[in-house]
Amino acid sequence: MKKTDLVIASIFLICTLFMIACKKGSSGSDVPADVCTTVTAKFAANVLPLMQTKCSFNSNCHGAGSSNSGGVLVTYAQISAKSATIKSQVAAGIMPQSGSMTTAEKNVIICWVNSGAMNN
Repeated sequence: MKKTDLVIASIFLICTLFMIACKKGSSGSDVPADVCTTVTAKFAANVLPLMQTKCSFNSNCHGAGSSNSGGVLVTYAQISAKSATIKSQVAAGIMPQSGSMTTAEKNVIICWVNSGAMNN
C-alpha cells in the first residue's frame, strides 16, 4: 500500500510541476492580471504617445510611408489591426528596434491589448 501511495503522490507532484512550468513558461506576452488593474491603458492618452515616440514618428520606423514589415502604425485603425503582433513583439523585446521600453511602458501596451484594444 505504501508503494501505491508513493506512486500516486509522485504523479500528483509531477503533474503539478508540469502545470506550473507551462504557466510560467509562456511567451512573456502577458502580465499578471493584478498589474493590468493598476495600469492606465487608454489608447489616446497612453498607447498612442508610446507608439508615436517609440515606433512611428521619433523612431522613423513605422511612420507615414514606412516600408518596414510592420507597416505604418500611426492611426488607431492601423495600430489596433496589428495589436496582437505589437503586443507579442513588445513583450518579447523584439520591438522597438531603435530603442527600448521600460517595463511600465510595455505593460501599458500589453494591458491595452488584453483589455480589448479599445479606441478610448
